[in-house]
Amino acid sequence: MKKFDEQLEIIKYGTSEIIQEEELIKKLKSNKKLVVKAGLDPTMPDMHLGHTVVLNKLKQFQDLGHKVIFLIGDYTASIGDPSGRDVTRPPVDIKEIKKNSKIFEKEIYKILSKKDTIIEYNSKWLGKFNAKDLINLAASYTVARMLERDDFEKRYRVSKPISIHEFLYPLLQAYDSVHLKADVELGGTDQKFNLLLGRKLQEQNHMKPQICITMPILEGLDGVKKMSKSYDNFISISDEPSDMFGKIMSISDELMWKYFDLLSSLKPREIESIKTSVTKEGLNPRDVKLRLGNEIVSRFYGEKIGNSCVDNFVDRFSNKKVTDDIELKRLKISRDTEEIDIVSLLTSSLKVIASSSEVRRLVKQNAVKINGNIVDSINYQCVRDKEFLLQVGKKIAFKIIID
Repeated sequence: MKKFDEQLEIIKYGTSEIIQEEELIKKLKSNKKLVVKAGLDPTMPDMHLGHTVVLNKLKQFQDLGHKVIFLIGDYTASIGDPSGRDVTRPPVDIKEIKKNSKIFEKEIYKILSKKDTIIEYNSKWLGKFNAKDLINLAASYTVARMLERDDFEKRYRVSKPISIHEFLYPLLQAYDSVHLKADVELGGTDQKFNLLLGRKLQEQNHMKPQICITMPILEGLDGVKKMSKSYDNFISISDEPSDMFGKIMSISDELMWKYFDLLSSLKPREIESIKTSVTKEGLNPRDVKLRLGNEIVSRFYGEKIGNSCVDNFVDRFSNKKVTDDIELKRLKISRDTEEIDIVSLLTSSLKVIASSSEVRRLVKQNAVKINGNIVDSINYQCVRDKEFLLQVGKKIAFKIIID
């Protein structure tokens, strides 16, 4: 196991907050193998890179020799996490939860070591709770303190409904830490309240309270909203390699550094060195982004495929080659019209650009081409039944036919 100061440097990098850091230092100095917990509710069928921010930090703990637990919140998924919500989450079907849980079980090993990872389902203990157990758990916290939580406070202030079962969610998540005897719990910044409640319940159960480590929320491809399937701005860890690579190459240069900090396995000093090469030595950010795309694709599909994605990208865009293997997209539009405007094509149909304002910016920069010709107006109309080559900057290329 590495020295505590080396561990601390790795653990701290990229985090938003560590509560309490002094307690963490004491635990690391003791050379004790810590129990580190992170979990996801299987409300959706697969993981995206936003989920991996916390899981990458969990992997770092694993590589440092600590005991990691990946918790699948199959019980809490049936309640619905109210974190960051301004309305009550709709219930998720039990069959869907079970199906998604099995997918999570397989996907987690794309990030964590199979032999060193403990997978737990919280239905294993929460499913045994009776009415008395729930009442006792509910009695451990007050409504007044619960309403201090930011999302609950906002809803209460504007008289939006808050269901009683939503108060139970953070208590049940907190109880997971009691049951698992967690030394450290990881979560996004939106999970801070739940993580702190875990500390509180552990203290009430005469346990040493866990260290809470929060990680930043990763923005999606639009660079504005958090990565989410709901916003259709996500990169799935099950995307085809070329799609995954292309999406990474489409992010802004500014957002690229946050992706490095939160998704790369490079050491902090290595990332800082790359930043210096760009800002002071003239290294092209595109070349850095190629490295990032290669690393992420290689993580999920192997180094050979990662290198192939880089070679294909360079051949296609840097060397000005337009090859026959560019993906053909068949789009259907209403039979009442013979054309589709370029804004609708890029945002609604292909969903490769996040907003109409972004399309306007790209058109203004002469970054959109049809069959090699610059599109100079956002009113440009694409005609039905004609195949054409669409290029957006140096990152997106499709052969299109509109049916």
